[in-house]
Amino acid sequence: MFKNRIWGLLLTAIFMFTLGCKEEVKNTNTATNAKKVVETVIDSIIEPKVEKPVFKSLEGIADTTFVRLADYSDGFAYDLRYATDNNFLKEQVYDCGECYTRAKTVKALLKANEEFKKHGVKIKFYDCYRPNSVQYKMWKIVPNPQYVANPVKGSIHNKGGAVDITLVTLDDEEVKMPSDFDFFGKRAYHDNFDLPQDILDNRKLLKETMEKYGFWSTRTEWWHYNLQGASHDPIANFKWDCE
Repeated sequence: MFKNRIWGLLLTAIFMFTLGCKEEVKNTNTATNAKKVVETVIDSIIEPKVEKPVFKSLEGIADTTFVRLADYSDGFAYDLRYATDNNFLKEQVYDCGECYTRAKTVKALLKANEEFKKHGVKIKFYDCYRPNSVQYKMWKIVPNPQYVANPVKGSIHNKGGAVDITLVTLDDEEVKMPSDFDFFGKRAYHDNFDLPQDILDNRKLLKETMEKYGFWSTRTEWWHYNLQGASHDPIANFKWDCE
């Protein structure tokens, strides 16, 4: 309806302008006025404002409840690697990619992300909560506790308190980090300082900001962060639906 009305006005204005041009010798004001009408209509051809999405509130939700992060903010980016074969397992182990985690973890992530935005960057997720059944899949592929937590004991990912992340600009451009996700070597260690200064600065920003909002890092994986106290939560096997 909006577009039809605008185009109707535009066609009318164009007709008046054309008519005015033909009669310009007889009435110069007609052409001038018609031209102004055309310019006014063109200036008014804009799309209606798109309403901002309405996000859910965490108020009243128990800290241990599993929630979908995208329901509470659109300020994050995602590259959920285990929903693809672009990971060290070389296999897809999630049926579909979603970032679920416990509400208390989401609260901390939202606060950290607001801090990151002040620096012109935001969080991008590689992995979030991981059902214990997926941990068993990973263990079957790589049964080595150096790379995969034994599913019997479980990972903090299985408890909804761990995230694997990096930073991207607000326009979703990659920020340089020491290595790719799931690179198991010295280059990924936090105590490796044999790196370009810009990479060291990016890693430092990620680490210090996450620690400020209640997360602690893993020495050998620059991307991995655990929420303080999350290790005391039970292992979970909650599974989300794939649409």
